[in-house]
Amino acid sequence: MIYSAERHDLTAILEIYNEAILNTTAVYDYKPHSIEDRTIWYDKKMAEGFPILVYKEDNAVAGFATYGPFRAWPAYKYTIEHSVYVHKDFRGKHIGTALLKALIEIANAKGYAIMVAGIDASNESSKILHKKLGFSESGTIYKAGYKFGTWLDLVFYQYQLQGPDNPKDE
Repeated sequence: MIYSAERHDLTAILEIYNEAILNTTAVYDYKPHSIEDRTIWYDKKMAEGFPILVYKEDNAVAGFATYGPFRAWPAYKYTIEHSVYVHKDFRGKHIGTALLKALIEIANAKGYAIMVAGIDASNESSKILHKKLGFSESGTIYKAGYKFGTWLDLVFYQYQLQGPDNPKDE
């Protein structure tokens, strides 16, 4: 049910992401992205060796997940930030849980130390999911965003991964 995303999955990924932009505070963006935007995003993730996973149910993309750098500076190289999105018609079926567990497994295998989640404070289902999988709340940035005529608070959660055997500061 969970696969590495391929180019032909980008239209479905785009539909899920744009729905989140237009109808939720899961993404602090205002305008839908184009297929060109998603293609550039996909190519960059692939070039940098970051996973993009899709959850398929009856050959339909029901959700996707990925991670990437937390910050651009080299000392953050063992910390990643992830995203999980589920199609509105498939929510409540534990698809997000399955995707996040798969991301954690990949991140552990690649030697990362911390996985970060930035979650809109009003997104109770995402906060519950992360706590259920062992993430701990690590802080809130109040008024981090403004969307739908209201200020949005961003809550950070973190997960302690296995980390590298021999971390290097180079």
